[in-house]
Amino acid sequence: MGAVDTAQQRAAGPTPLAVIGLGEAGRLYAQGAVAAGYDVTGYDPFAPETPEGVTRATTLAEAVAAAEIVLTLTTASLSEQIAAEAAPHLRTDATYVDCTTASPEVLARVAEVIETAGPAFADVAILGPVPLRGAATDAIVSGSGRAVATDTLRSFGASVEGGGEVAGDASARKLLRSILMKGLGAIITEALAAGRAAGSEQWIRDQIARQLAGDGHAVVERLERGTRTHAARRAHEMAAVADYLESLGVAHDMATATQHTHERVAAEQ
Repeated sequence: MGAVDTAQQRAAGPTPLAVIGLGEAGRLYAQGAVAAGYDVTGYDPFAPETPEGVTRATTLAEAVAAAEIVLTLTTASLSEQIAAEAAPHLRTDATYVDCTTASPEVLARVAEVIETAGPAFADVAILGPVPLRGAATDAIVSGSGRAVATDTLRSFGASVEGGGEVAGDASARKLLRSILMKGLGAIITEALAAGRAAGSEQWIRDQIARQLAGDGHAVVERLERGTRTHAARRAHEMAAVADYLESLGVAHDMATATQHTHERVAAEQ
């Protein structure tokens, strides 16, 4: 099930690849696919810009109809809806790759929808801020279509870790990592807000920087900026973390608190 090896396909001609979602991450992945030699079609009813080298489709059906590889880079809340709308129009030999941060349970349902229609499915957990490395950002891949998804991401320059054959395993690992990364960003944002209110912002920045490895101040800036820029999306991700920990029987006080912090930051903007 799924597409054949993409390296062989590119030798015979450009592999048709669709990117669903042309927001910040989608644009960068579309650009990475163009640079890697794919024939790229993009679809997004709201994004104002089309990356250079990408053919803009006017409907989701048009975008996926000829694609051997479909990458979805939308918000996690749309994963099931987009899969249901795309499934009837996919090639049966395609590989559908969900790069959102939906929960493992949601991705299992998405996989069922896609695989019932014939294509293979892979879920991809992107490990790191995409603006820093674009489509070459490290990732974990799982699901029946993991071989094609792994080959595709590696052609973009990414380092890819295998997450197993079960759809949702990659997302589960990212959600575990998110407890640290999103929680740390939320804690830093709250500490800096308190420092500003107390007239000691630079002091608290210095204290935080001393606790972080590498270029500490750059990390502080990136985490605070990322928290404020992506607060709404990260709140949804942390809700998925809390749901996942609940399913594991693990207390999730910090995950829930981090979710609420991101919701508040989003509402303040």
